[in-house]
Amino acid sequence: MAILERYDTQAIARLTLNAPERLNSLSDEMMAALQAELEAIAKDASIRAVILSGAGKAFCAGHDLKQMTAGRAAEDGGKSYFADLFARCSALMLTIQSIPQPVIAEVHGIATAAGCQLVATCDLAIAADDTRFGVNGINIGLFCATPMVALTRNIPRKKAFEMLTTGQFIHADEAERIGLINAAVPADQLRSETEALAQKLVEKLKAVVKIGKEAFYTQSTMTTAEAYDYAADVMVQNMLFKDTEEGISAFLGKRAPNWQQ
Repeated sequence: MAILERYDTQAIARLTLNAPERLNSLSDEMMAALQAELEAIAKDASIRAVILSGAGKAFCAGHDLKQMTAGRAAEDGGKSYFADLFARCSALMLTIQSIPQPVIAEVHGIATAAGCQLVATCDLAIAADDTRFGVNGINIGLFCATPMVALTRNIPRKKAFEMLTTGQFIHADEAERIGLINAAVPADQLRSETEALAQKLVEKLKAVVKIGKEAFYTQSTMTTAEAYDYAADVMVQNMLFKDTEEGISAFLGKRAPNWQQ
């Protein structure tokens, strides 16, 4: 049984974390499988959207604490292992946002610590309305510093600090209200709602989604003035696309566009 399963339906790739007995923790093996599959998808021109889900009763419970404990057995007390672990995790999160296809988290059960980081990192997220989210490392004496990076780029700072320092869970309705997820839906509608969102993305012009995703994350680290300069250049590039010319012509002519991509 593969630790990560991939099913493609037309232009949508579904990646399912498949270690339910460990609540789909981000073990060394899981992170390696995810990294490899995302890199493959990035090069797959037939895929235009990605759905990331979890098997069993939880989306993802964060890092594998048993592996982390075993890592302490090294001569340096685990320092080299932990440095490598969090570097690989950070690289994985950056890969999610750097591939050209939008990635949608389909969340249920719980998303804790690095699992919550995974939700915050994905471009979009839909959750079952009974899902709980937390960055709970503080409860075991570990501040969730790397999950903090994604969390503080998604939700208000004071709410992020509260979650990080109290270790308390929030429910899906609050996660939606503060912007951690796009929508909370009835559990029996989770898959259909996520796939409907993915289908909307598939229907858009692929080259524009690609350039738009890259621009979205690039400008977010700039000053406002720098961001406007950069975004203006992106608009210029986009306006020169033949398919954009066709899209505008179709809109003005009140017809469906005949895009080539």
